[in-house]
Amino acid sequence: MRIIDLSTPVDAGGWEPDPITHKVLTPAEGAAHMAEGMRERFGVEFDTSVLPGGELLSLDTLTLTTHTGTHVDAPSHYGSRARYGTPRHIDQMPLDWFIRPGMVLDLSKEPVGAVGPKVLRRAFERAGRPPQPMEIVLLRTGADERAGTPEYFTTFTGLDGAATRLLLNLGVRVIGTDAFSLDAPFGHMIEEYRRTGDRGVLWPAHFVGREREYCQIERLANLAALPAATGFTVACPPVKIAGAGAGWCRAVALIDED
Repeated sequence: MRIIDLSTPVDAGGWEPDPITHKVLTPAEGAAHMAEGMRERFGVEFDTSVLPGGELLSLDTLTLTTHTGTHVDAPSHYGSRARYGTPRHIDQMPLDWFIRPGMVLDLSKEPVGAVGPKVLRRAFERAGRPPQPMEIVLLRTGADERAGTPEYFTTFTGLDGAATRLLLNLGVRVIGTDAFSLDAPFGHMIEEYRRTGDRGVLWPAHFVGREREYCQIERLANLAALPAATGFTVACPPVKIAGAGAGWCRAVALIDED
């Protein structure tokens, strides 16, 4: 079996609208931290000099949002109420949604903004068929080439509401993208709203989640490495964060080479 990494890293050195704080304690600092904690919490004294080199273990502390790096959006991310009932948090979602056959659709030649059903149907034709129920559909826009820069958050292709509904009507429950968002860039949506006065251009793909229960995988990468539109399994179980609207994941494609 070949494994293709489809994830972007959580990198404090890259540009983020919500900056990441990454504090690292070295193994020596980790030893002192452990000794201090044992003394303060449990009254246990420990001399770190008995450790090899005076070192124990390193420790990383990060401050970041659940939407940093490759992550899965839960239905509760889209709003507090939905037509179908109470939206579920990420820790409540069934794991079998996230280990499924995958299909990648090529949208890399589409302009900045939101594409509709006609564009998706052309992508289905190039792929050889429409998505099957419960397949994980991945949208290759090419946006991951700009990851770590401000342009990653402003220059990409998303879906409009009708395109999102088309996928859900076909039985898809998890839609992924290598872009920052499944919707068009913020600036593009706001400009369209100011031009047209149509509120429907504001976060339509996300807001479809208030009508139908589904999840998004955002900030994928390396979709161009997939050898074909189908014939692989996507594994992307999200981290089980209680009560959260999203969870980080290490998304991969599994390809059976037998």
